[in-house]
Amino acid sequence: MLNGISKILTGDMLKVISDMGHGDVLILADANFPGDTIAKYTTHGRLIRCPGVSVSDVYEAISDLFPLDVAYSEYPIAVMELTNEDKARKMPEPATWYDYEMILQRKYKNTHLHKIERFSFYEAAKKAYAVIQTGEERQYGNLLLVKGCVL
Repeated sequence: MLNGISKILTGDMLKVISDMGHGDVLILADANFPGDTIAKYTTHGRLIRCPGVSVSDVYEAISDLFPLDVAYSEYPIAVMELTNEDKARKMPEPATWYDYEMILQRKYKNTHLHKIERFSFYEAAKKAYAVIQTGEERQYGNLLLVKGCVL
């Protein structure tokens, strides 16, 4: 246990986010995300399971520890866009996106969530440094984060 660090962050999670370099990608995945499949393609094949918590909980827990690459990345933070079928059904924007935006705005007021088409999101995830798969059950709960510089 460490003071000032969320108790949901495991040693493995802290090691991964610490070892990541500038421009490395971290995926915070929901329970439906194909974590095992995608992690096989990642740089280091890292999949960390964090059942019983939401992506919002994990993002909140790392938000003060993990700088986003707002200066150099086209999209330092991104979500999986609604599919055309879900748009046709007039599915509202997922509640998870609101949660992520609220956490994001506390530190990065001029940065907003970028939306990536579903299969393009999977391709981007395959290039990630690691995947942290949560127990998030809400739809469209996946989050892509690009690590910035620690200054």
